[in-house]
Amino acid sequence: MAFYNRIGSLMKQSFSQNTVSNGPVTGPSMFNAIRCMSSKLFVGGLSYQTDDYSLKEAFSGFGEVIEARVITDRESGRSRGFGFVNYTSEDSACDAMKAMDGQELNGRSIRVSLATERAPRTDGFNRGGYNRGEARNDRY
Repeated sequence: MAFYNRIGSLMKQSFSQNTVSNGPVTGPSMFNAIRCMSSKLFVGGLSYQTDDYSLKEAFSGFGEVIEARVITDRESGRSRGFGFVNYTSEDSACDAMKAMDGQELNGRSIRVSLATERAPRTDGFNRGGYNRGEARNDRY
């Protein structure tokens, strides 16, 4: 519901600016506004020394951070080099994304973007377990 309210207000703002000025719209573009409709950020390029606490500290200057999580390898426990930061508001997430993308954190240049849902795998192969060769007969 909040998404539709925001889109409606942006369209109204865009329409009123366009009809009053009869020139280019100088307000926020529709694309940038839609782009910042999430409060979860993906942070890539993290140093192996970055942990949940240091990630939260780095991003807490832009708003209240609900959760900051560095993704680790299941077997070794070592960082996989990326993580996620959740904010209480979309505006805080958008501000953090603009300010932190390309900045240095623990000696590494990080990439910050909006997190997207992982697409379900539809390739038809069973991931994990023993491959009995049913789908791989064409190799020989």
